[in-house]
Amino acid sequence: MLKKVLTGGVFNIVHPGHEFFLKKAKEFGDYLIVVVASNRTAYTTKKYPVFDAKVRKENLEKLDFVDKVVIGDDYDFMKIVQKEKPDFIVLGCDQKINENKLKKMILKAGLKCKIIRIKEKLKGYSTSKIMETYIKNNRHPPGCGPIRPKNSH
Repeated sequence: MLKKVLTGGVFNIVHPGHEFFLKKAKEFGDYLIVVVASNRTAYTTKKYPVFDAKVRKENLEKLDFVDKVVIGDDYDFMKIVQKEKPDFIVLGCDQKINENKLKKMILKAGLKCKIIRIKEKLKGYSTSKIMETYIKNNRHPPGCGPIRPKNSH
């Protein structure tokens, strides 16, 4: 039976640190689903400019080991979890998600999936530091279009 792995994040730019994490997540199953934070979520959680969710989704879809990419719900991340019904939810070492609270939400939704936190990290890659460097030099990261979507302020 196909084992589904679900993970998520903002993925403002995709760098080798993200690729390392996503490959580690894929090791837990056969089918990797990546949830990209919606624009609303990303804009409220990041201190630096955020690229449009469609652009972030397209960038992740270019990775050959990622099987599916979806944009998360603006208000309830459990909607995607309930729809996809993963066998595993994989969290990164720097994701600020309370695992106990997540377990309770999963049980309440009637799902059976294991939560795994990957503690390893590829050193030397930080989205914040990369973004700060580009912004300081008044440039956009390569392959990522405008800093904000046309209809946002």
